[in-house]
Amino acid sequence: MDRLERAIVEGARVQLSRRGTVYMVVPREIRPRGPSEFLIGTTNAGDDLAFALDEIEHFDVIW
Repeated sequence: MDRLERAIVEGARVQLSRRGTVYMVVPREIRPRGPSEFLIGTTNAGDDLAFALDEIEHFDVIW
């Protein structure tokens, strides 16, 4: 979690996998929704995506 929070502050890219699909996003915030927390990020195409933290299988911060 600390690496994700640092990536948000520094504007670093994050490569993450969820349900077997790999995504590359610039994370903007971690937002609570109901009982879960979501990572909100922007893709290279400018689309906003939300990922439930408990569904993220793996992530790497790209510095």
